[in-house]
Amino acid sequence: MTAVSSLTKSRNKSNKLPWTWIITGGYLSFMLVIPVIALFLRASTTKTFWEIATSPTAISAYDVTFVTALIASLFNGVFGTLIAWVLVRYDFPLKRLVDAAIDLPFALPTSVAGLTLATVYSPDGWMGKLLTPLGIRVSFTRLGVGIAMIFISLSFVVRTVQPVLQEMQKEVEESAWSLGASKSQTFILVILPTLMPAILTGVALGFSRAVGEYGSTVIIASNVPFQDLIAPVLVFQRLESFDYAGASVIGCVMLVISLIILFAINLLQAWGSKYDDN
Repeated sequence: MTAVSSLTKSRNKSNKLPWTWIITGGYLSFMLVIPVIALFLRASTTKTFWEIATSPTAISAYDVTFVTALIASLFNGVFGTLIAWVLVRYDFPLKRLVDAAIDLPFALPTSVAGLTLATVYSPDGWMGKLLTPLGIRVSFTRLGVGIAMIFISLSFVVRTVQPVLQEMQKEVEESAWSLGASKSQTFILVILPTLMPAILTGVALGFSRAVGEYGSTVIIASNVPFQDLIAPVLVFQRLESFDYAGASVIGCVMLVISLIILFAINLLQAWGSKYDDN
């Protein structure tokens, strides 16, 4: 009887959820699931949901936001990987200062970043003076929005790729060289597959950060519809007009599109991990 009762108690205990699961589920519910559900419920109260979501101004804002954010994140995927490579593989003067400066977008208020970029890339700024004679205008254009997104999301790629490079063994590259592979072949066939999951993770994080950016882009852009108006600014404009339902609709569309793109990036990341394991 004692053995049977102890076995029954152990089974009952195993059927109970661990306290870590309960805490995790409760935290995610209050901080993520419930707010998202509330957003969709608020947007569903309006009878003109589809009209607001597909209005020409909204579609233009989606295009500026998501296309520019995707281009900026892919741009950072290339140059962020290059920066991480230089920081890990080479020693140069003021290396620690440069390494610390990579985290500057994390700590710098976004409004300050926007003000800085608008000042530097204005027609009278340091970079603007060089670009204006070439017919390139940055401030108060869509290009300025892209540069702001690149600035605030670069750190994500560098900080996700850098640890992987640091843990990568040099002997693997030397083995490839001893077998006759060139440096370019070694990078493409040996190093890049190992880095690809980290690069895709950094691109996904940078994309998420760029899509939700408001403070820097609202300063460097002119916020004109059909030109450089982004969706977060459109949401804020509707809130200023006390159109809470319309702002919720735009927010729901942004949420759905972001989830679809992030899901696709995660699928690519999972594919890259399987490729690396093979």
